[in-house]
Amino acid sequence: MPELAAHVRDVPVNQIREITEAAWSTPGAIVLSIGEPGFALPRHILDAGMDCLDRDETNYTPNAGIPALREAFAARFREQQRADLGAERVYVVDGAQQGLHFAMSLLLSPGDEILIPNPGYPTFAMTSRLLHAVPVQYPLYPRNDFQPHIEDIETLITPRTRVLVLNSPSNPLGAVFSEESTRQLVELAVRHDLWIISDECYEAFTFDVPHVSPARFDSDVPGEARVFTSLTLSKTYGLTGLRIGALICPPGLERKMNNVMESIVSCVASPSQYAALAALTGPQDYVSQVRDHYRSNRDAASGVLAKKGIPFLGAQGAFYLWADVSHVSGGDVRTWARAFLAESGVSFAPGTAFGSIGEGWIRIALCGGQQDLLDGVSRLPGKV
Repeated sequence: MPELAAHVRDVPVNQIREITEAAWSTPGAIVLSIGEPGFALPRHILDAGMDCLDRDETNYTPNAGIPALREAFAARFREQQRADLGAERVYVVDGAQQGLHFAMSLLLSPGDEILIPNPGYPTFAMTSRLLHAVPVQYPLYPRNDFQPHIEDIETLITPRTRVLVLNSPSNPLGAVFSEESTRQLVELAVRHDLWIISDECYEAFTFDVPHVSPARFDSDVPGEARVFTSLTLSKTYGLTGLRIGALICPPGLERKMNNVMESIVSCVASPSQYAALAALTGPQDYVSQVRDHYRSNRDAASGVLAKKGIPFLGAQGAFYLWADVSHVSGGDVRTWARAFLAESGVSFAPGTAFGSIGEGWIRIALCGGQQDLLDGVSRLPGKV
C-alpha cells in the first residue's frame, strides 16, 4: 500500500498509553499511570444526557454549541476569573484535545514554531507536528520547582515563533503558576507578538492557591487580544468519555472559528452537550468532594514518599504527584517503569513521557482509591 505521510510516521509513541495498556493487560495491576477519575457520575448529569436521547434531540447543533451551554461556560469563567467574557467567544469542543488541535489549526502554518513546556503533556508536541509546525521545548527545571522563568523562554524565541503554550495547573507536575508569573508570561507574549494557548484542564483543582488564567491579563480589544483558553469537563466532573469542553477565543475571531470548527468536527454530540449543561448549572457537590479526595490522596502519598526518602514536588493543583526515582531508574525511567510493572504489579507514567527533563521522574495519579494508591506507592524502593 502507499506510505503514510512523513509527519504521521514520525509521531512518537505516547509513553503514558504504552505503560497503561501494559498495566491493563496485567492481572491485578494497580494502575497509577493514567488520570482517569474514579467516581460515579452524578445522577442529574446522566439524566440530562439520556433525556436528550429520549427527546430524539439528535440533530446537528450550531457549530459553536447550544447557546445555553456556551453561556454556562462563559458565566463560570466570568465568575472565577473576573474576566469580561461573552458567550459568543465560547466554542464547545469535543474534549480538551480537540480544543487544542482547533487552536493550533487556527494559529500555526507549516514551519512555524510553538513553545511548549518540558516537562509537559505529550500531545502538545504531537498535535503541532501533525500540523507541520515545529515544537520547541522551554525548560521547567527542578531547581526552580518546575516553574517557568521568563529568561529561559525568551532565549528560545525566533522570528518563526508564533505560539506560547501554558499549562497551569500542570499535568504532569501539579505545579500552579502564581498571579505575578502569569502576568509576566502574558507580557512576554505581548513583547514578542505571540499567541498564547492556555491549557486549563485542571482549573477546578488547586490546593491552597488560586488558579489564575492568562485571560485575566489579556486585552479585550479585537486585534490586540492573544489568549486562547482551553477548558474541559473531563476531569472536573469525571466526563472523560463524553468528550466535552470549551475553547475560548479572543474577540473578533468568531466567524473564522465557525469555519474551522465545521471542517474539523462540525459540532459536538448533543447528549454530551446537555449533560455538560447539567454539570455546569446543577449541584456542585461532586467537584468539592473529589477535590477533597485528591487533596487527601496527595497528602497520604506524600507521607509515604517522605518516609522512603524519595524526593517529590509538592503538588499545588491537578491530581498528580511528581516523584524522583533516579536512585533506581538507572538513567532510563521508561524501561524501569516497564520492569517495575512486571515485578511489582504497579504502573506509573515515566517522566520521559513528558519531555527530556522528566528523565528519572515518574508521575503518580492521585485520582483513584486511596488504598490502591498507598499500596502502589509503598512498593517503590526507598532512597534511605
